[in-house]
Amino acid sequence: MLHYAGYPCDLEAVSEIAERHGLVVIEDSAHAPGASVAGRKCGTFGAAGCFSFFSNKNLPVGEGGLFVTDDEELYRRARLLRSHGMTTLTWDRHRGHASEYDVTLRGFNFRLDELRATIGRVQLARLDEENASRRRLVGHYRRLLEAAGLAMPFGGVPTDVCPSFHLAVAVFDSAKQRESARALLAAEGIQTSVHYPPIHRFTAYSSEPKRVPLSETESVATRVLTLPLYGHMSQEQVDLVAEVLVDAVGTPLRGS
Repeated sequence: MLHYAGYPCDLEAVSEIAERHGLVVIEDSAHAPGASVAGRKCGTFGAAGCFSFFSNKNLPVGEGGLFVTDDEELYRRARLLRSHGMTTLTWDRHRGHASEYDVTLRGFNFRLDELRATIGRVQLARLDEENASRRRLVGHYRRLLEAAGLAMPFGGVPTDVCPSFHLAVAVFDSAKQRESARALLAAEGIQTSVHYPPIHRFTAYSSEPKRVPLSETESVATRVLTLPLYGHMSQEQVDLVAEVLVDAVGTPLRGS
């Protein structure tokens, strides 16, 4: 399950479905470092949690990520898979802790190097401040856009849920309206993104049979737009984005 935009999923409902069908819950917490439900951090509810440290994330390192689990077997397997399935690493041999190694799995090269790990430790100390800044900026976006009749999802977050506010997302009435807004923003030098195109439409999955209709997914995908958002963004920059959006949809901006 994905904590989209940094807003925790309905964990109780997901867990119930997983238990009913004998499924294992793996949390995609790439958007949700620092997010929590009732004081418990996202990434710790499922059998495993996965985080991303890509440069546009709340905890940016440049590349790499983090895998967390309290399952001993998963932990051992992940340690092998992250480094070519090798039983010992170069650093172990350098320190004299091992002189040889075996390869027991067809693994990968998923190691986070020491330089990025050092950057990550510094960024981790700033995470709460980063998330708090994003909270303020998303709140300002919401006040401006909703006053003009533009929808933003996740408006009614329960009091025990603390999102990480990874994305600021607007939902338009139509695909045409979204593309018009995107073009006007681009003309002002303002970059936007679409998170995300439906997976089943990618070439890699196009040959697989559709098991259920996905009309809601496809409808939202044509109308959703990710707006600029980063921790040190200014309120004036949010104002500019909102003004262009309001011009695009032709609704006066009130209460700015």
